[in-house]
Amino acid sequence: MKTQRLAKCFAIAMLAAATAGCSSWDNMSGRQKSAVTGAGLGGVAGAVISSGGVLGTVGGAAIGGVIGDQVGKNR
Repeated sequence: MKTQRLAKCFAIAMLAAATAGCSSWDNMSGRQKSAVTGAGLGGVAGAVISSGGVLGTVGGAAIGGVIGDQVGKNR
């Protein structure tokens, strides 16, 4: 039960950070935008796959960010 609560708090914190970061979205390069988008999608996918596990969410965000960065580099 504590793990689910922690995962929800982490997801809310990530959403708040992403929302705050949107104010500087116009100043970001395409590669940075791809990394942020990848991290967001990876975090959601990791949370779904791990049933809200913190390690799965953080791991998914990290992997998604790296993949997004590499995709943005090739654009």
